[in-house]
Amino acid sequence: MSTQNEIVFFTGTQTKDAEKGIFRCALNKLDGSMRIVGSTEGIENSTYLVVNSIGDRLYAVSEKSEGEIFVYAIDNETGELQLLDRKPTQGADPCFISLSTDGQYLFVANYSGGNVNVFRISDHGTIDESCMITHSGHSVNPDRQESPHPHSIYPDPSGNFVMVCDLGIDQIVTYRLEEGQLVKHREVDLPPGAGPRHFDFHPTGKWAYGVNELNNEVTVFTYDDKTADLQAIQSISTLPDDYNEGVSYPADIHVSSCGRFLYASNRGHDSIVQYDINLDTGSLTAVDWQSTHGEYPRNFTIVEGEFVLVANHNSGNVVSYFVDAETGRLSATGCILKLPRPMCVHSL
Repeated sequence: MSTQNEIVFFTGTQTKDAEKGIFRCALNKLDGSMRIVGSTEGIENSTYLVVNSIGDRLYAVSEKSEGEIFVYAIDNETGELQLLDRKPTQGADPCFISLSTDGQYLFVANYSGGNVNVFRISDHGTIDESCMITHSGHSVNPDRQESPHPHSIYPDPSGNFVMVCDLGIDQIVTYRLEEGQLVKHREVDLPPGAGPRHFDFHPTGKWAYGVNELNNEVTVFTYDDKTADLQAIQSISTLPDDYNEGVSYPADIHVSSCGRFLYASNRGHDSIVQYDINLDTGSLTAVDWQSTHGEYPRNFTIVEGEFVLVANHNSGNVVSYFVDAETGRLSATGCILKLPRPMCVHSL
């Protein structure tokens, strides 16, 4: 059970269903220390999580050859999870899950299956599939882009459109969301071999930022929420100019709630890169790289604008950082939480 000086967060891990897979954790707001509050078994490879806006439901994908979604009720006193529903995604290796802006629909990206799903959420928390779309095509990297690989799916701030980053076909595919159905609206082509992975919108809605796994770049877009028009205006590396120590792949990307800073994680360089955002143009300037004090950082989360939590998959730890309110700079708290192969962190 957490205290008034703690913030609850959940961590999804790459584990078997007989092992503890989702961990309820607490972050101390005074010093950045973390502890495990509880855990949940019965879900294999809970690699991505999302919690609804009122904090009483957690949705998790089970990333395996026959993918599933798990729906849990969150006890508001203890934070314990109670399984409410589980459904197949009709696709292999679901790796991302998100909610519509009104909370009525659940979106899932199936990486190996090449398809995305929409599930309608009932008042009781159960889910039913309302739409499935399968992508087609390939791109230039024969090892990673032999077929479609939807890696993430996001609603836009208006709630009218949904963006899918497809690493396998070098496209961001935009759909209109019409009563639970995805209707293709437009496609944005990325440079061949870019490998779009994750995406985030600026709080103003005027810009969007996509991180590309295969070319180690962030693409900056202007955004028109009336037409869902994305126009690329900048590409910038996620790595320092002098990095030459081997292969690295960016993973996650988030804009700060104040809109002045952007962060992305690098697997291989094992860092979080910080960019300053020009509030007139939306363009980026790289200003800092902080070690993740672990290996292969995947997902990370910004907690109340004051902390960043990073899930280091290969080294089996979650690391916390203070965020400087003026500069956005991260500084390690010195606190590390050991967990088995953490993939995703999500705070309430």
